[in-house]
Amino acid sequence: MQYRIKTLQFIKLFTLVFSLVVVQNISAQKTKIDGLAVVIGKNIVLDSDIEKFKQEVEQNNEGKITISDCEMLEQLMLQKLLAHHAIVDSVTVSDAEINAGVDRNIRYFIQQYGSEEKMVNAYNFNDVDDLKKELYNIEKEKMLIGREQAKITETIDVTPEEVRIYYNGLKKENNLPEFPAEISMAQIVVYANPEANESERIIKKLNQIKKDIEGGSSIKMKAIINSEDPGVTQNGGRYPVTKESGLDATFKDMAFSLEVNEVSEPFKTQFGYHIMQLHTVKGNIREVSHILLQPQIPEDKLKETEAKVEKIKQEIKDGEITFEEAVKKYSEDKATKFNGGVIINQSTGETTFDLTRMDPALYARVNNLQKTEISDVFYDETREGEKMYKFLYMKDRTNTHTADLVDDYVKIQQLALQKKKQETIRKWSNEKINDTYIKLNNNHKKCTFERNWKKEIN
Repeated sequence: MQYRIKTLQFIKLFTLVFSLVVVQNISAQKTKIDGLAVVIGKNIVLDSDIEKFKQEVEQNNEGKITISDCEMLEQLMLQKLLAHHAIVDSVTVSDAEINAGVDRNIRYFIQQYGSEEKMVNAYNFNDVDDLKKELYNIEKEKMLIGREQAKITETIDVTPEEVRIYYNGLKKENNLPEFPAEISMAQIVVYANPEANESERIIKKLNQIKKDIEGGSSIKMKAIINSEDPGVTQNGGRYPVTKESGLDATFKDMAFSLEVNEVSEPFKTQFGYHIMQLHTVKGNIREVSHILLQPQIPEDKLKETEAKVEKIKQEIKDGEITFEEAVKKYSEDKATKFNGGVIINQSTGETTFDLTRMDPALYARVNNLQKTEISDVFYDETREGEKMYKFLYMKDRTNTHTADLVDDYVKIQQLALQKKKQETIRKWSNEKINDTYIKLNNNHKKCTFERNWKKEIN
């Protein structure tokens, strides 16, 4: 709805698309001189930035938001103004924070493109170190912008009366938001565990593969044939590893304990059992290959686990035990066992999920469940390869509805607070524009802006 666009503007959207689009622009600059749209302090906006940000914002909102070039330029100028004054105000971010952000972006890009090599080629960089250097500057500016915004609005709050006035204003304009269907769920999970001698079988197999590699066999070919790492078909089991990489700690420690060409003994991580070979050392980056084997669980063990979970579900349906009691007694999921089985939305940190934005497979399981109903028992698997059977309990559900001041007070309060913060930033920017060096390209002086970027005398 229109009010949501006006309330949130592009602050969240900018954060979402910043790294991806700016790194595309950096790669474009390697092969082409771009037009300069505006200079703000020591910061610049290129003509290509405007179009790429515009496309990315529209794409991230499935075409529901249309933005003119002038509107997009104004949002970019605001970000550059914030970045400039973050430096003026001595706002700081640590190298550790920036590098952590860079690593998150690298992992995201690799996931999108399938391998490090494809990622580097897609952005037209020489190697991953080259890309990381550029991402460091991008991530630093993004963090400075965020902290400058937080600094400007740190004392802003809204009273209940302000929330009421905000809500009534939307209602009077017939512009109340429509909130999507939301649910909160709990679960009971029982893992299917491998037989006691399964670890011995895997270690024996890995030791034989290790012997073959030391005898001249290619670890890449051995990985393609044997490894249960999902990425092996794209990268042959080969990865760059740094101390800061978001990888399993044991995996990283092993990478930094090997000599070049050495093959490790079998070792265990949360994902299963591995052997690893170190290929090269370049500064703080170690190129390694690994082979992953995960414990196998026989079919009869899986069926036994499924039958156990079906029995737990039936006990709850028959009233022999409450769902919460069953969670404490039976559930084996560490993250939810001690909070009544409640599942936390990892994207928001809250217990609610937007039904329309759920994973399609999960959506199909819960879409028709009403409050207090239980799903069918189903098989699931963690990214670490742990196998389980589970069922879900619908703790609460609200269907798509027009905002109500009582039922949706917290959400309306957040929108009112966001609007007030936005107004504070607008007031701040109007003041700072006057004492900041700004030079607009003649082509963009034709734009009509909300703020006085052209420094025209009224």
